[in-house]
Amino acid sequence: MRKSFLFVAALLLLLVAFFGLSLAGERGLRVTNEMIYEKLLEMEKRQAVLEAQFREFKESVDKRFEQVDTRFEELREDMNKRFEQIDRRIDETNRRIDETNRNMRWLGLIMGGLVAAVIAIVVWDRRTAVRVAVREAERELEERYELELMKKIIGALRELAKGDKRLAEILRHHGLL
Repeated sequence: MRKSFLFVAALLLLLVAFFGLSLAGERGLRVTNEMIYEKLLEMEKRQAVLEAQFREFKESVDKRFEQVDTRFEELREDMNKRFEQIDRRIDETNRRIDETNRNMRWLGLIMGGLVAAVIAIVVWDRRTAVRVAVREAERELEERYELELMKKIIGALRELAKGDKRLAEILRHHGLL
């Protein structure tokens, strides 16, 4: 920084000397060492002020960048918290869906069991009803057969009773003749 200052000062000195000589020759002004020294002092003062202003500007920019960094960090933390909340909600939703699926499977199994039980009861009831109906039909057939057989026997006995008086007497006594 010191070298750049010296370079700028030397350059300005040359410019002032060049323009000073050109002006002095034309107007009759003469540039003295004291004038150059005063100009250099003025330039140093201005440069010191500029450097102070630059330092202040740099410090304010650094502070602003720190504030921006802090804000970005806060935003990053906030976003992380929100993503964690979203992850928790997704996990909770997945858990509820899994629970609902388990419940639906159980309900399906229960309903299937109930349907199977109803079908089994219906089949058992039908078989039982068919057995009862078959027994009744057999009994009715047997009764008809026995009735017909009795009619045939009574008919045969009546024919026998025409030739046998004692049998006719027995059949009359029982109301069969």
